[in-house]
Amino acid sequence: MVSSLTNEELPEPFASADAASRDGQRAYLRGTRLRLTFAVLSAVLAIFSFEVGEGWDGAALLVAFAFIATLVVEVWMLTSKPERKWYDGRALAESTKTLAWKYAVGGDPFTLTNSADDNAHSRRFVSEIEELIGEVPSDSIIVPAPVRVTERLQEVRDSPLSVRRDVYLQYRVGDQQAWYSSKARRNAELASRWRITLISVEGLGIVAAILKAAGLVSIDLPGVIAAALGAGSAWFAVRQHEALARAYTFAANDLSTVYVRLQGAMEESSWAREVSDAEEAISREHIMWRASRGGA
Repeated sequence: MVSSLTNEELPEPFASADAASRDGQRAYLRGTRLRLTFAVLSAVLAIFSFEVGEGWDGAALLVAFAFIATLVVEVWMLTSKPERKWYDGRALAESTKTLAWKYAVGGDPFTLTNSADDNAHSRRFVSEIEELIGEVPSDSIIVPAPVRVTERLQEVRDSPLSVRRDVYLQYRVGDQQAWYSSKARRNAELASRWRITLISVEGLGIVAAILKAAGLVSIDLPGVIAAALGAGSAWFAVRQHEALARAYTFAANDLSTVYVRLQGAMEESSWAREVSDAEEAISREHIMWRASRGGA
């Protein structure tokens, strides 16, 4: 009896691509945060003025250093392209995962209607993953081990349809649906918080502008608030919480329908088609994500 099929039991390309994608994402978001932070810092420093040395404005020098730091981060992101590793890594990881699950449970095109074709199916499985690896830039992701059918994949594939159905429903469709639902709620909450925060900053900007117009504030406080608002809006656009909440909600609802259809597939031929449709539904969200990021 097969109890589960986890990400750790998928072929090596999944782990390598997933790790590369996570590293790329962290680097891209870290670089973006630094750029926006230095931009706001420049606006804050610009409202001050103090003399250093012989006639030098210390605050202006600090502003120059902040701009230099921003430029350094920008050049680093332009040359290292961490977003490419993020997008390419996720594309390879998700594609590998889809093929692995199709092979393990007998989905199209790796059907189990004729056991004599199983060796051909395993060769096709390895060949398709190798083709995916070949499409990824060599400087983006490194796969250290050869592609092969793991023992657990083959163990699931050799199981009766009833066992494969249980494994697929629980550890693929069920887990994916729960993940989408959780992410949809989380992104909807974050989108709402960011909207409220940005509106609050806009309100502060109005108050600061009125105080400066009335002569009650001498420093350029509205300029600082404008810089903070611009940075917050840019970060909100990068994170795409609203778009992700909609996409994840759609995917979760789509998988609810898929789950019911999979439960009713009692023959290998119909099961193979339903698994293929289920994987297409899962892949649809990733395609939309890639398109929204400009990575498709």
